[in-house]
Amino acid sequence: MSTVSMGSPVWPRMRDAVANWRPVITVETLALLGSLYFGLTANGAFWKAAWVASGGQVPLMGALLVLLVGLHGLLLGLLLARAWARQLLGVLVMGSALAAHYMSAYGVYLDGDMLRNIAHTDWAESRELMTPALVMHLLIYGVLPAALVQRTRLAARPFLRAAAVRGLFLVAMWSLVMAGAALSFKDLSSLLRNHREVRYLVTPGNYLYGIARMALSGDDRAQAPLLPVAEDARRAPSAAARRPRLLVLVVGETVRAENWGMDGYRRNTTPELAAAGVINFPHVSACGTSTEVSLPCMFSPFGRADYDESRIRAHESFLHVLQRVGVDVAWHDNQSGCKGVCRGLALDMIAPSSDPALCNGLRCYDEILQRAVPAAAAPGARDRVIVLHMLGNHGPSYFQRYPPAFERFRPACHDAELGHCSQDEIVNAYDNAVLYTDHVLAGLIARLAALEHYDPALVYVSDHGESLGERGMYLHGMPYSIAPRQQTGVPMVMWFSSGFAAQTHLDVGCLRSRAAQPTSHDSLFPTVLGLFDVDTTARRHERDLVEPCRARGPA
Repeated sequence: MSTVSMGSPVWPRMRDAVANWRPVITVETLALLGSLYFGLTANGAFWKAAWVASGGQVPLMGALLVLLVGLHGLLLGLLLARAWARQLLGVLVMGSALAAHYMSAYGVYLDGDMLRNIAHTDWAESRELMTPALVMHLLIYGVLPAALVQRTRLAARPFLRAAAVRGLFLVAMWSLVMAGAALSFKDLSSLLRNHREVRYLVTPGNYLYGIARMALSGDDRAQAPLLPVAEDARRAPSAAARRPRLLVLVVGETVRAENWGMDGYRRNTTPELAAAGVINFPHVSACGTSTEVSLPCMFSPFGRADYDESRIRAHESFLHVLQRVGVDVAWHDNQSGCKGVCRGLALDMIAPSSDPALCNGLRCYDEILQRAVPAAAAPGARDRVIVLHMLGNHGPSYFQRYPPAFERFRPACHDAELGHCSQDEIVNAYDNAVLYTDHVLAGLIARLAALEHYDPALVYVSDHGESLGERGMYLHGMPYSIAPRQQTGVPMVMWFSSGFAAQTHLDVGCLRSRAAQPTSHDSLFPTVLGLFDVDTTARRHERDLVEPCRARGPA
């Protein structure tokens, strides 16, 4: 068998042929090739979901391919012009490769909320997702085809002829869409009616639609002043000689009720909280399935019951109401910010190099938040609310959320690429992180109980849950209407010092007996305002978790 050596005359000719390969094609041909490429390489998660949902109907798969090629052909036919066609298609190829990897690796769906999460993520979060598998996928399905696109030369046409050809191309693509729908209309309509979530898997249409929605809605952090809420808020008069109240409100991250020991989980992941005598609420529903949605929602008077994203983001939170009536408010963040909730309030972003013992330059363990608890009250101190935003169980690197001493459930997954670990290993790492959250919260309670100049209390609630491989889903951020209970069910606990309970005339035993009733993030607004004797028409008393157990009017 003969071979071609580097020194043979054949090799320079091959090298020159590759170097000079610059095919001349039309923009319409490029658009058609792009739509075929997207349909065949960027939609693995879509094809898998459609195959399972349809029971493996081959004719339906063929009809869906025709439909996808037609839809993306229409989209590219509208977006691509000769002046920027290669550059834009190259960007779409890279973006689609990135989206396809994460949808396949983690089972996520790219709706508008997920894209907002991505847009507002920080470097530390992004870095954890930059795995070798991602790099390899981008090289094969992104960089290489994008480079081939740049090697093409686009044929020029006179304007009128170009417009006519483009019009015919769009008609042809629309005909493909109609043909795809007609080929298997009954099965297709059944799929889209019963499994509407698959539309979030159609790439690049999914993220282009989400980007357009974000652009039209504007950046929620850009910034008109927040609109006031509860302008009629008033505090009931209090005893002049009482000690100031201190509420530490801890916002957990990605902790799900299903793995919370006090909620009946098979593992005791909350031993220290159980020993601390906290009141546990085992049936709590989150306002969203991501921090970007849940955080603004849970501090809002509108909540999930009256959910309106633009309305929530445009208005103040109950923290602003408290500050307006004389309560000092401060937010301490060990994650990616308060998502606009604390705008205009005192904010302390924990620096990732704050303490070499607790930080690694990118992240800090949540024990660093314990420093936010004041050692004593200054003379004449006012009531205070301190919000602590935890890093908690933020995935996929659960093993990095706890010190090595808390790795009690083994073997634990030590890889951000969750597909490299078994589900048992993923759950072990996740449970170790829950165990550490339990330790941090118990430590906060111990610090509060030792205070002599405040009457303290603590409320902890997670912002949303997490999928750990159930039904092939990982992480969080599923559209709320189809989200599994693992992403919407969250833990919540409360602890009250005897002084705080006495000041508010709270019957702790009564509250403990009522805690098993179902509740949600929507109860946070009226409950926290109630704990500081703030009344307003914006406060829904029937959602206040504490009010039924207060013996009489506030002190």
